[in-house]
Amino acid sequence: MNEVYEKLQTCMESVRKETDFQPEVALILGSGLGDYADTEVKVEKAIPYSKIQQFPTSTVPGHKGQFVFGYVGDVPVVVMQGRVHYYEGYPMTDVVLPTRLMGSLGAKKLVLTNAAGGVNYHFRPGDFMLIADHITTAIPNPLIGANIDELGVRFPDMSEAYSLRMRDIIKKVAMDMGIYLREGVYAQLTGPTYETPAEIRMIRSWGADAVGMSTACETIAARHMGMEVCGISCITNLAAGMTREKLSHKEVQETADRVAKQFKQLVTGVIENI
Repeated sequence: MNEVYEKLQTCMESVRKETDFQPEVALILGSGLGDYADTEVKVEKAIPYSKIQQFPTSTVPGHKGQFVFGYVGDVPVVVMQGRVHYYEGYPMTDVVLPTRLMGSLGAKKLVLTNAAGGVNYHFRPGDFMLIADHITTAIPNPLIGANIDELGVRFPDMSEAYSLRMRDIIKKVAMDMGIYLREGVYAQLTGPTYETPAEIRMIRSWGADAVGMSTACETIAARHMGMEVCGISCITNLAAGMTREKLSHKEVQETADRVAKQFKQLVTGVIENI
């Protein structure tokens, strides 16, 4: 058996020893949304990552390390409180293991959230950006290596990585809530350093509107499995070279926290309507 798939099966067995909950929607929480499951989810079961055999653990401040199973409205969900990043030193197959695990547990739809730097000069800190497409040129593709035929095909189509159907619903939800929603292209780089001004100029020339250190690799793994995917970025700062300000994780967290209430409302509306 493929080693990556074998690890996935081991994690599945660990989770199923704890719960037989069947989620329809998977949600990965980014910076500023860490307590979403505490306030917006009717919790049925929480499983710390440490209780899942061979599962990677998040080491980023502000990222809780557990899966939460429960309901948002009437929708059964599995929520990832604290994602795993490539810059933490994990192989890319471990970074996307949680996504694959949630899909294997039954989730057919994936809602991704993140904190991102604005590359588009029209963006402002605190804006929300609906992800229309992504660029992953700067990171290893999570499907590199032997294909896991049990999950998907060798060469998956990515022409609609982010579901047009879901994007239309999110736009309507945002409009109904009076939330201004931008739309654009997200570029994932490795981190953990913030990008240099030259790197930002480069990815702007590629067509990126926002930049971050997560999300796109998770989308690839989910689409490989046939999951329907949508993503929303919280623009927490303007990227390097766009202002005279130095970049810091504190700034990212402060902006994310400032708009967290509105972000939670939007995510809840999305889950209830997709």
